[in-house]
Amino acid sequence: MAEITKRRNGERLQAILQVLSEREEGMPAQQVLKAIEGRLTLTPYESGSYASGGRRFEKIARFATVGAGKAGWMLKQKGLWTITAEGRAALAAYPDPELLFREADKLYLVWRKSQPDALDVEEVSETEDVAGVNSIKLEEAEESAWAEVQAFVQGMNPYDFQDLVGALLRAMGYFVVWTAPPGRDGGVDLVAAPDPLGTRSPRIKVQVKRQLQAISVDGLRSFMATLGTDDVGLFVSMGGFTRDAQDEARMQSTRKVTLIDLERLFDLWVEHSPKLSDADRRRLPLRPVWFISSE
Repeated sequence: MAEITKRRNGERLQAILQVLSEREEGMPAQQVLKAIEGRLTLTPYESGSYASGGRRFEKIARFATVGAGKAGWMLKQKGLWTITAEGRAALAAYPDPELLFREADKLYLVWRKSQPDALDVEEVSETEDVAGVNSIKLEEAEESAWAEVQAFVQGMNPYDFQDLVGALLRAMGYFVVWTAPPGRDGGVDLVAAPDPLGTRSPRIKVQVKRQLQAISVDGLRSFMATLGTDDVGLFVSMGGFTRDAQDEARMQSTRKVTLIDLERLFDLWVEHSPKLSDADRRRLPLRPVWFISSE
């Protein structure tokens, strides 16, 4: 199709990598697409819509990233796009956008030929390959599903979120021996132990924060001050943690603290869901949907 050239795909891919290179922590896919729209002058074709609905630009821009993903230039996880060191190197090595895209295409072909259903061709673009099409469909479905999960959890009141964490600990084989009642909790929301009486070590002290702002290093230190010699800490924050707080947790040798953001909480919930009680499973009801994989 004349409107979708390798040069134009390269311009889209280059803009995406440039935007991501400015945000080390990554960006949600929808924000990236909005950002590059402000850097590129859209053609009439890109500004148009598909007969089935939806603008062409978003779909075409996503297709431009499939090869870069298989090349290891960028990571996509639950709607968050992040550039890798390889992506930064490619961005510097190929200032010409068409050459950048052709290199991504070449690496995509290497990956595609390694797949069990590899096509017997010398050249295939991800925009022409059913594996690339499936990859985009799956990517969009995962983003939509993750957005629903986030909205559901963010809509919980703090005590329901606290109970959700308690349910997960029980599914992981721990015994929740104390739960903070409404009101001031002194920095600890849950206490869990390996045995039902709470007599065996280590005792797990848990702080649960439903706030959307990332927990700072000062907030982490306040929690660590509640930990005794035989305690380990579990800090669950819906909004995640600042880089300084993450570094602080990694450096601890005596006051061991594990940080869990919403993404990690979700992954643990899925992993341990078979051991949840029916009542606890309803706290975050999930249902898997199966897709054809391009891997």
